[in-house]
Amino acid sequence: MDVFVSSRSNASQLVPLDLDSKPTTATFDYDSHYWSDKNQYNITGGRTGFDSQETKLPTYWNTPFSKICLGMKISGQLRFIVINKQANSLYSLIADGTYHATSLGRNEWKKLIGAKGSLQLNCNKEGFNAVATISGHSKARVGYIANDGIHCGYCDSRIGFGTGGYPNNSITCGNVAANSPDNGNRNIKAMGYILVQ
Repeated sequence: MDVFVSSRSNASQLVPLDLDSKPTTATFDYDSHYWSDKNQYNITGGRTGFDSQETKLPTYWNTPFSKICLGMKISGQLRFIVINKQANSLYSLIADGTYHATSLGRNEWKKLIGAKGSLQLNCNKEGFNAVATISGHSKARVGYIANDGIHCGYCDSRIGFGTGGYPNNSITCGNVAANSPDNGNRNIKAMGYILVQ
């Protein structure tokens, strides 16, 4: 997943935090230290645009914003959604693990995946550090988690960035869904992009 952040004014700032969901890539999985530290990663990858190079730039911790543009690239198709959220930086929202809710709704999050997007029907927890209440189940640094039960314990579906947990811990960006999701079981890997303005 890429998080691009640049210092351009009057334009969307790239907060290079590119997240790739390759089977062997766990650079930006939910438990990665990169979410909670101020260390850059592959800074030259932040200059290459919407490609498949993972990167984290200093703008992750030093760029204030009022809007976040989240993008996923699946099979060459880029899709974006926007969150209106003001913060001192992405680091300030994510690093300490505290949950910060958003209110886009499941259909908006599913737009990142397209027609194949799938989530369970309950729990419906979205935002920053969205985590199931039972350890080992779905979690997302930025995203949406859902469950087939009325609680948020055994969440078996998610769409997001910096993800992990059951039923497929290897997908760190994209859509995972099992146990009665609304559009079938899914294991969709994506390249993720986070831009701020």
